Amino acid sequence: MKRLKFGDLNLSPEMLKAITDMGFEEATHIQSETLPHIFEGRDIIGQAQTGTGKTAAFAIPIIENLDESLTNIQAIVMCPTRELVIQVTEEFRKLMKYKDNIAVVPVYGGQEIDRQFRALKKNPQIIIGTPGRTIDHINRGTIKLNNIKFVVLDEADEMLDMGFRDDIEEILEGTPAAKQTIMFSATMPSDITRLMKKHQKNPMRIDVSMHKINTPKIEQYYFELQEKDKSEALARLLDLHNVKLALVFCNTKIKVDELVENLKSRGYFAEGLHGDMTQKQRDAVMNGFRTGSVEILCATDVAGRGIDVSDIEAVFNYDLPGDDEDYIHRIGRTGRAGKTGIAFTFVVGKQIYNLKRIEKTNDIKVKRQQIPTLEELDETRLKTIKNKIKKIIQEGHLKKYIHLVEKMMGEDYVALDIASALLKISIDQKNEGFDNSLKFDATPYFESFKDNKRKFDSKFKKGKSSNKWEEKSYSYGKSGSSDKKKSGNFKHRKGY
Repeated sequence: MKRLKFGDLNLSPEMLKAITDMGFEEATHIQSETLPHIFEGRDIIGQAQTGTGKTAAFAIPIIENLDESLTNIQAIVMCPTRELVIQVTEEFRKLMKYKDNIAVVPVYGGQEIDRQFRALKKNPQIIIGTPGRTIDHINRGTIKLNNIKFVVLDEADEMLDMGFRDDIEEILEGTPAAKQTIMFSATMPSDITRLMKKHQKNPMRIDVSMHKINTPKIEQYYFELQEKDKSEALARLLDLHNVKLALVFCNTKIKVDELVENLKSRGYFAEGLHGDMTQKQRDAVMNGFRTGSVEILCATDVAGRGIDVSDIEAVFNYDLPGDDEDYIHRIGRTGRAGKTGIAFTFVVGKQIYNLKRIEKTNDIKVKRQQIPTLEELDETRLKTIKNKIKKIIQEGHLKKYIHLVEKMMGEDYVALDIASALLKISIDQKNEGFDNSLKFDATPYFESFKDNKRKFDSKFKKGKSSNKWEEKSYSYGKSGSSDKKKSGNFKHRKGY
């Protein structure tokens, strides 16, 4: 489907400004499919993978439709783990940047509950929490559900797999009937369907789960590195592969502008392409890219869709795309018209899991490589210089240079030393802009990926008593049932 522009959604100026600050130009697939219906007040069952932008799909309409004059809880979002609670809360806060009268509070296990008490006393309108800790606060009276207008179940399949069904039922049953219920899940097992049939009103089913896309035959590599080292890594790869025409994708307009300035400072002929540019500016940049006067084009996904240049040698995912399908669309810009192509992807920290999901979904293999050292760059440059020397000798016209060499040889220098010094000058000049202190060591995320995945899978494998999580009981304290412990619902919980 055609993706929506955020400017077409009749959003408040504050929301549009926050979205612009985040660098987004248009909605992802799941956002385009769901935002109009959520704004209409429809209950939603959305099937989408992690990494598709689903948090903003429910966060934007919730923030826009809250009554800022009321100081009570109007929206509650349930997530399976504390990590996801923190992530979703951060996304809400970015979108609420210019909404001074709205507050969000995360509640999850592992954090001191007194700290959450203090935050809840400030009367937030939005709660993001794990079901276990949310139930705890409800029973203590620190979270009240009587004014809830929105309930979101994020990654519902994981929450049910983790044993949160009873808690979810209890929370849903405690909220007003006249609420909007939104549910997102990567898979759609029958127990989720039954749960939502009981608690939703004529829900709209939207499925944008990834389907395999025709993958171009392109060499694909990825590199694990830190965010701050990306520009150095890009420059080294451009030089190592002697790339003459490259397309570099960034996720935001701000990143495009910053990268273009960095590349220009290193001596590359680089230009940017994004939605803030006029049509005249875009045409001038594209004309330069087609004729070769612009060697490196940095673009956002929106701007990059109109690029149809058959001679692109390499595509760089400077940022891993926010929408998984964009990965295939990006790399498809190279290797056209029967030519060979190569694609490089930079991965930071936990993004390795997103890349592994892209591989699995599209049945592709992206090989891991290390960023080249300066010594490796020198070897490549020397080969290039050697070929240039051969060509220049064959062409001739070297009389004045021969005269200079002969003069130096008369000063007790030998031809071998003179040639070696000239090569060193050439190589040193090319290395001036590089940082030799960077080692680009492998990150723990890659080394531990298979082990972590094995542990993750075993935790969710049913019928294996040996894989049960550690059993814990939690006391409700003063406002609960004295020293009475609630058993059962709080067993085997991750993220309580």
